[in-house]
Amino acid sequence: MTDQNIVNQTQKFVRKKLEGEGSGHDWWHIVRVVNNAKTIAKKEGGDLFVIELAALLHDIADWKFHDGDSSIGANITRQWLTKKAVDPSVIDEVAYIVEHISFKGGTNSMPMRTIEGKIVQDADRLDAVGAIGIARAFAYGGAAGRQIYNPDIKPKQYQSFESFKNTITENHTINHFYKKLLLLKDNMNTKTAKQLAKHRHQFMKAYLQEFYKEWDGHQ
Repeated sequence: MTDQNIVNQTQKFVRKKLEGEGSGHDWWHIVRVVNNAKTIAKKEGGDLFVIELAALLHDIADWKFHDGDSSIGANITRQWLTKKAVDPSVIDEVAYIVEHISFKGGTNSMPMRTIEGKIVQDADRLDAVGAIGIARAFAYGGAAGRQIYNPDIKPKQYQSFESFKNTITENHTINHFYKKLLLLKDNMNTKTAKQLAKHRHQFMKAYLQEFYKEWDGHQ
């Protein structure tokens, strides 16, 4: 089986799994991450086969929907790629990316070790900032039962993954900007992604300024 055939079959597998999902982690999120990754790879290099597979599979089983289990996505990835007789070294690399891609409350004790991992992580982070990032934040907030905003709950930073994931449903969506979205620009791995993130970051800051004005009844 050729690399392209494996990619094509993986696309069908992921689309069937995620199409119609309503929290912002759907098939079209995957499509955008793949496109972001290809854009970054044009300037940063890397193995496109690994990059595309990891981008396709990175949200196949997100920990947020599996009781905080951060290894389930990598396990499903290994099972799928083994079934397709992918080279073990490629499986190892893709599974590593899938397991360690997630933003973990401002900390990540296992940073991406390859350019492929850095590119896919940046591609995913780019889809969490800017206009699309705002839309996804509120889509996820609704799915998780969050309030849009509660001025009595102030934003704070989290020093561990455990403390970060334990606030998934108890926080409000505007706080999510401060504990994650506004931190992503400075947590990009590649020069290309850092540049792409600048405008999206400024758009989010402008959005928050407008949000607070409208919240307070200002014209």
